[in-house]
Amino acid sequence: MKIEILGTGCTKCKALEETTKKAVAQIGGFHEVKKVEDIVEIMNYGVMSTPALVIDGVVKSTGKLLNVEDIVEFIATSK
Repeated sequence: MKIEILGTGCTKCKALEETTKKAVAQIGGFHEVKKVEDIVEIMNYGVMSTPALVIDGVVKSTGKLLNVEDIVEFIATSK
């Protein structure tokens, strides 16, 4: 599973990246977590508000900082 954190490097974007890594560690398994800071790549997803969470190419959340439980739920429902 490929999980991407979209954001240009703001505090919320960094926090979402860390929270996502905690969620992945909690559920185990192989999940690639990638931080995307390139504005063109972010715009290609149609995201206008960061941070954003993308799982396997599907935008799951934009503009808010999620907690570990929210991210675990997004991952579980994306399988």
